[in-house]
Amino acid sequence: MSDNDQQLRVSKIRNGTVIDHITGGQALNVLAILGIDGTSGDSVSVAMNMPSDRLGHKDVVKVEGRELSQDEVDVLSLIAPAATINIIRDYDVVEKRRVERPSVVEGVLECPNHNCITTEAEPVDSRFAVGDDGVRCEYCDTIIRDDLPAHILAE
Repeated sequence: MSDNDQQLRVSKIRNGTVIDHITGGQALNVLAILGIDGTSGDSVSVAMNMPSDRLGHKDVVKVEGRELSQDEVDVLSLIAPAATINIIRDYDVVEKRRVERPSVVEGVLECPNHNCITTEAEPVDSRFAVGDDGVRCEYCDTIIRDDLPAHILAE
């Protein structure tokens, strides 16, 4: 058995997305961002706290039959800034890119301020500026620093 055979801990996927180099311990938050809770029948593999030369420890998420939208990648970048997105088709990596933190995320997070115009019955999408220490609502200036997945809008 070669070293590569010994290192493969999760099987390859035919088509879908592999999210690699997720900050160790954040895989379950990635699943929450993607709306994967185990009830939809999605085939998902999760590896947590795997050895990584770049991060020390990393998580990996493989999602069969799904390619991520740019909005999903933008939100992922907030909790996994070193992540790599691999698009797989017919067992081959056809696209590989690192996430880039956007300057703004729109319509994907819910403002925790109950008085914010985006949480009322107004047709206003949330809009958050992305900073080094969190995200800031551009309407009411509320800052979210912790538990970002709890603020993701349900689709």
